[in-house]
Amino acid sequence: MTTGKLITLEGGEGAGKSTVLDAVRQRLEARGIDVVVTREPGGTVLGEAVRDIVLDPARRDISAESELLLMFAARAQLVRELIRPALDAGRWVLSDRFTDASYAYQGGGRGQPDARIAALEAWAAAMKPDLTLLLDLPIGEGLARIGGRGQADRIELESNDFFERVRAAYRARAAAEPQRFRVIDASRPVDAVRAAACAAVDAFVDSGRTPA
Repeated sequence: MTTGKLITLEGGEGAGKSTVLDAVRQRLEARGIDVVVTREPGGTVLGEAVRDIVLDPARRDISAESELLLMFAARAQLVRELIRPALDAGRWVLSDRFTDASYAYQGGGRGQPDARIAALEAWAAAMKPDLTLLLDLPIGEGLARIGGRGQADRIELESNDFFERVRAAYRARAAAEPQRFRVIDASRPVDAVRAAACAAVDAFVDSGRTPA
């Protein structure tokens, strides 16, 4: 049995990852691919507990270093409990965020050095996605989209400058790894965004299949 593939969705607040994630899942399943869907932080009992801590708006005192380590603790558990076993069984994994989010949020946003994140990535995650869809849109538009969701979580309470740094870090990673990233303009109508994401996934699937 061949090893499965890891596809991740990344982007800032209000980028529409949940909507695109569902569309991509349906497209992969329609192509006969067995897909496992997960999210970060989360996906395991430990990961969901970390999610509750990291996103709790009452926990504004969490240091940048602690946030980074919490994210990688949840990620290490997710890789070992869910992602790696699924890939080894030939299943594909579709994840709402992965290590690129730490480079963007804890790196770009919080100022943690890339070298520190890379060391944690090599040790705790020990893998990179095969394909990453980056949903990119202006910060003001993204924050306007989430304005009606109710109480903001701890990350959503950050400043516009924080989110600009996050976006810049994401775009820099995409520019540095064009073979892995597909940047999708998420400011377009939702149907167009979904279509672009599915087209990118179709191209990725087709590139790895032997012609009949």
